[in-house]
Amino acid sequence: MDRRQVLIGAGAAAVIGVGAVGLAKARMGSAADYARGIAALRAPLADPASLAELVRYAVLAPNGHNTQPWRFRGGPGQIAIHPDPARRTPVVDPDDHHVFVSLGAAAENLALASAARGQPGAVRFDPAHGGAVLFEFAKGPSQRSPLFDAIPHRQSTRAEYDGRAVSAGDLAALTQAAALPGVDLVLLTDQPRIDRLRDLIVTGNSAQSADPAFVRELKTWLRFNPREALRSGDGLYSVASGNPPLPDWLGPVAFDWLASGRSQNEAYARQVRSSAGLAVFVGARADPASWVAVGQAVQRFALQATALGLKCAFLNQPVEVPQLRAELAALVGLPGRRPDLVMRFGHGPSLPWSPRRPVAAVIEG
Repeated sequence: MDRRQVLIGAGAAAVIGVGAVGLAKARMGSAADYARGIAALRAPLADPASLAELVRYAVLAPNGHNTQPWRFRGGPGQIAIHPDPARRTPVVDPDDHHVFVSLGAAAENLALASAARGQPGAVRFDPAHGGAVLFEFAKGPSQRSPLFDAIPHRQSTRAEYDGRAVSAGDLAALTQAAALPGVDLVLLTDQPRIDRLRDLIVTGNSAQSADPAFVRELKTWLRFNPREALRSGDGLYSVASGNPPLPDWLGPVAFDWLASGRSQNEAYARQVRSSAGLAVFVGARADPASWVAVGQAVQRFALQATALGLKCAFLNQPVEVPQLRAELAALVGLPGRRPDLVMRFGHGPSLPWSPRRPVAAVIEG
């Protein structure tokens, strides 16, 4: 679920030509237009009896390359979340690991929102018909929690943090929030292990940056300006990584010129150095059911971080490059297991939200 930072800063805009960027400004849309366009998606839950409202909260979950690889279907006593094969990323995610993690994160949002309206329930994986995640309703008192309240405020904040440590009490709260059966969470706050994981992140990024197929796939999901992001409703919005907007025609060219593996590695090293720690999530098995559980756990971790005023973001290169998984598993004391996700956390700024498709586009039937 790694959202790649597109390293095109103000200096890049100067190299390309500030004049050309300025002439295209009107066609790129404005930050204010973008904020207005996505505000409704993050509004408080209006009608908790509405399937569309529950799904609106569900799709605020993190997902790989922001492809939003899910389809929701309401049924008697349940909501089913199916993988959307049209939104796979077969190069970076050939076995659909990130797809099922994303479904698990969306299911966790759904469960929290439904519990807050007085209909708690359970999430389970159904392996039939390509695999689906089922949320099955039950009856009970309203269970509104700080995690539910954090759903519209959570974001993957791909910026440098301020380097402050997180208190022992907050670390304990993060660990408790993510404690789900079958999922191990290892927190790294000591510098030697952080440095070793940083080196794995950089090594993984170097391998991916040198892979033409990976770069081609990544570029199809990049959105370089507010209007393009609103129009597509998906993808990696470069402005949300702190970069200036660029015209549709210029963004891919600028990426080719300026987003080198070396510059990305330097940025990732700074991001790790500025973070309070790193979290590594490891499922019990390497199968879709476990990946769904990991998605639930990581979303609970991210929501608890948000409730505590912390920021977080994914750095998944060591789990996406198969040759690095064994070393990562050994580093976190779980040899022989497959690590699933790496997340950094700490105190940092807020950035623009990532886009989402209209709810009607992800509901079937």
